[in-house]
Amino acid sequence: MTDTYSATEAAPARGIAAGSWPAERIAVSAAFLANGFLIGSWAPQIPLFAARLDLSKPELGLMILAFGLGAVGAMPLVGRMIAKGGSRGPMLALHLAMIAAMPALALVGSVPLGVAAILLAGVTTGGMDVAMNVNAVAVERRMDQAITSACHGFWSIGGLLGATLGGFAIAGLGGTAHGLIVGAVIALLLLPVWRSALADGPEPASAETREATASQGGLAAYGRAVAVGLVALAAMIPEGVAIDWSAIYLRESLEAEAAVSGLAFAALAASMAVLRFAGDGIRNRFGAVRTVRGSAVFGVAGLLLIAAASSVPVALLGYALMGVGLANIVPIAFSAAGNLRDLPKGVGMSVVTTFGYSGILVAPSAIGFVAEHFGFGPIFLGLAVGLAGVALAARLLAAADDRAGA
Repeated sequence: MTDTYSATEAAPARGIAAGSWPAERIAVSAAFLANGFLIGSWAPQIPLFAARLDLSKPELGLMILAFGLGAVGAMPLVGRMIAKGGSRGPMLALHLAMIAAMPALALVGSVPLGVAAILLAGVTTGGMDVAMNVNAVAVERRMDQAITSACHGFWSIGGLLGATLGGFAIAGLGGTAHGLIVGAVIALLLLPVWRSALADGPEPASAETREATASQGGLAAYGRAVAVGLVALAAMIPEGVAIDWSAIYLRESLEAEAAVSGLAFAALAASMAVLRFAGDGIRNRFGAVRTVRGSAVFGVAGLLLIAAASSVPVALLGYALMGVGLANIVPIAFSAAGNLRDLPKGVGMSVVTTFGYSGILVAPSAIGFVAEHFGFGPIFLGLAVGLAGVALAARLLAAADDRAGA
């Protein structure tokens, strides 16, 4: 069976040494930082966006849904582009388009323009998610060591900086100035990406690879990608639930003060960021499968603690433990997607990212229905069962360690 990567790509490239921070790694890390910064900066802009366009809560919900649909819809398209020409070109083009996304969201004054701006933001961030993850896997394979967890750690830092600094910037300078500043920061982060992003190039499509992709073997390859995507889905739904419902859970179920209600997601995000920077070392030592199994155990423990919590401190500890568990499952799933055999690079990644981010997209409405009728306890127990399934299915992510191109 022909490998989907060329022999030259499988071997470490000259000047990219394991344990170092070569320019190619810095470039892809800057791309993750920029993507996370835009997502985080959007959060404090949402109330201004809704007020400027006079949107009701249901209308705002549809706008946010459009953001997610734009992101998920762009992923398979970008995956096909990467399969034909490599990840560098799409990553640069989408990063360039991201510069305009936040200024557009901060300036639009009508609903049709608002829809166009939010679709632009969704398409650019979602499409770039595929491109930068593929590029990270390519750098990872050249260096012959795990780096994807640290890349996702930069995404988490970008999100935290965007969400934290954005509120102060809006309060001091106004929404329009904040949007322009975000665009300028993303433009600055484009410089190292433009200069040094790894040119992984298109894959040579051999006759054997084309035959396998069109045959039952190709269908099996897509099946493996879907299976990895389901693992990513099970890991990303709890994160989506924490983003959208943790503050409400603390206030309604544990009677927390408004000032405290945001600490649940902060505990999750902080522990995820720390563990993502430690995750590559853990994975290099123990391997992807054991890392995922151990991570899932921490995630299950955190969710059970949240479900049983009778006080805010106990719930916050549960969210922190859940962050420890969730931190590295998705980066490892994306790394596995980039190494799937019999699929062009970009295609497997687009399948897995589409499944994963669909979890964040569809979770809020489903969780709201269940919480309204049964409370939050069954939700956390159900999410714990899902992560227990991830532990059992961890072997599906073994390809994450196959940096030789199997």
